[in-house]
Amino acid sequence: MSLSSLDINLIVLLILLACGIFSHNTAVTIAAAVLIVFRMTPLSEYFPLLQQHGLSIGIIILTIGVLTPIASGTIPGQDILKSFLSWKSLAAIAVGVFVAWLGGRGVTLMAKQPNVVAGLLIGTVAGVALLRGVPVGPLIAAGILSLIIGSS
Repeated sequence: MSLSSLDINLIVLLILLACGIFSHNTAVTIAAAVLIVFRMTPLSEYFPLLQQHGLSIGIIILTIGVLTPIASGTIPGQDILKSFLSWKSLAAIAVGVFVAWLGGRGVTLMAKQPNVVAGLLIGTVAGVALLRGVPVGPLIAAGILSLIIGSS
């Protein structure tokens, strides 16, 4: 069997699936498994749709999850208003703005230099699978904030 006859992309997905299982990372495991199913079935015709809209849909779902405590009333309105008087909340706003700005720069970089996308994807998935990270901006912002305010 020659190297050219191997499906390297499928092998990478299988390795990511194994990493997800090994590290007990449900997000990587499910993502890799779903993509393997798509790749090995007629669902592969939907890859362009996934590629075009997947990130936006994921961000929408993430944003719903982040806003749910406000919508459900778990975080009372009074607490939201009081939070603007706290230095930690003001730092959170600043970090959020900074991370959003960085994200915008990242999208521009990826559009202008698509050769870096593979490295970014591998690094992100490795961080998720091996370090139990989560591939999302707002949670990263919260992690940076926790370093600033000395909380975990």
